[in-house]
Amino acid sequence: MANKRLPMRKIKEVLRLKAAGRGHGEIARACGVVHSTVLEYLRRAEAAGVTWPPPDDVTDAELERRLFPAEVPGRNVEIPLPDYQQVHDELRRWRPGCSLTLMQLWIEYKERHPGGYQYSQFCERYRRWLAKLDYVMRQDHRAGEKAFVDYCDGLSITNPGTGELITTQLFVAVWGASNYTYAEASLTQELPCWIASHVRAFGHWGCVPRALVPDNLKSGVIKPCFYEPEINATYADMAAYYGTAVLPARVRKPRDKAKAEVGVLVAQRWILAALRHRTFFSLGELNAAIRELLERLNARPMRKIGKSRRDVFLELDRPAALPLPERPYEFADWLVAKVNIDYHVEVDRHYYSVPFQLVAEKLDVKLTATTVECLRKGERVAAHARSYVPHAHTTLAEHMPPEHRRYAEWTPSRMLSWAAAKGPSTGQVAERILASKTFPEQGYRAVLGIMRLGRNYGDERLEAACTRALRFGACSYRSVQAILVQGLDRQPDPEPEPAQPSLPMHENIRGEQYYR
Repeated sequence: MANKRLPMRKIKEVLRLKAAGRGHGEIARACGVVHSTVLEYLRRAEAAGVTWPPPDDVTDAELERRLFPAEVPGRNVEIPLPDYQQVHDELRRWRPGCSLTLMQLWIEYKERHPGGYQYSQFCERYRRWLAKLDYVMRQDHRAGEKAFVDYCDGLSITNPGTGELITTQLFVAVWGASNYTYAEASLTQELPCWIASHVRAFGHWGCVPRALVPDNLKSGVIKPCFYEPEINATYADMAAYYGTAVLPARVRKPRDKAKAEVGVLVAQRWILAALRHRTFFSLGELNAAIRELLERLNARPMRKIGKSRRDVFLELDRPAALPLPERPYEFADWLVAKVNIDYHVEVDRHYYSVPFQLVAEKLDVKLTATTVECLRKGERVAAHARSYVPHAHTTLAEHMPPEHRRYAEWTPSRMLSWAAAKGPSTGQVAERILASKTFPEQGYRAVLGIMRLGRNYGDERLEAACTRALRFGACSYRSVQAILVQGLDRQPDPEPEPAQPSLPMHENIRGEQYYR
């Protein structure tokens, strides 16, 4: 297998799809890895006794330790390569009248070369050799197996206020076995419309296909590649929620999605062409007309088999498909956010707290219309109700360091209540300190300092010091501290200066009349 190990998210997806009965080739395409990698991970899981789903107490780190224990490097041994041209000729020659399989040919190969490849590698290398021949393979679709999805240009709707024409996109989904079709119009091919169309298609069918075969549009596949296609995180999350797999069509391989191509052509002929002369003023009005023609399309008998798409769907696909969950999937955006030094992550201009131990780490964030979930290696570490207030903070006390938690428990009213309990003068000093600041929180540190002076010098001396500070208008922490350090709180109050007596009457003293 490749030297670079896959993330645990993809390894768990391999185990999940295998437990769901998927074939090795389909698992490889769905997870964006080669066939041999799938076999290697399944071999490791079997050797480690790992089953799906794993116990709730098994973390991703523990699962990784079980699957990838320390290994002793072995020696490189030259292995004889089978003659795959001969293998291929044998299979073609004997297939019509004999059940000759790769297993029998591998046994014969091992008899000639005891140190040769094991069966899995023998088959994998044969398939790679065969792929180079580029044979056309006829696709036989099994019941309930696949649904093919694609877009095409739709009709336009008219803005009733301005008369402007707004283009739409037609979403088309077709079952492989029955050709049962779903179609609807959407404004764009962007991710929210893409996911919403899937959810409504599943609801219309009343079941879920075991695999989805999309084209390589950006909403479904971020990086189109035969060996490692990168599935959009939200699309993959939706597929996992419904228990289905995503098998992207290969780039520039129209045979992989022939059903979708034909489904789009049928929808264009029987739906869009029939509505081309009508004027629609809203997306809902257009989709109502599409649904009416869609019912006629699925009820029309197909010429070759004499049954309608709906009849074949109810007979083949629906009984073999996956059931719907109790609630439809809720659209979620996925992003990566780094934890700042204040143990908060920024999501849509709002700040959400996470455990302070995760500072400087990168977390996966799942963002829905109502919730924000932060995950680290697949495990949820924080969950908040989503807030749309910009530049504000949503903070949970359990996420704070102990010293911050104690500080956050204090409020202006609590501080004033504490100070007033020590004495009226202490309460007045605390009130004046908080009132002198633009924000009361800016005076917290000074009031907390006065609290500490009370513990060091006693409540009685603190009250006397605050009384003296009020008399001289020196309401600050430093002033109260200086009074206590110098012992001024124990000195008697200074005598007030006597009032200046009035001047005596004298002829040399000018009165107020002189200045008028």
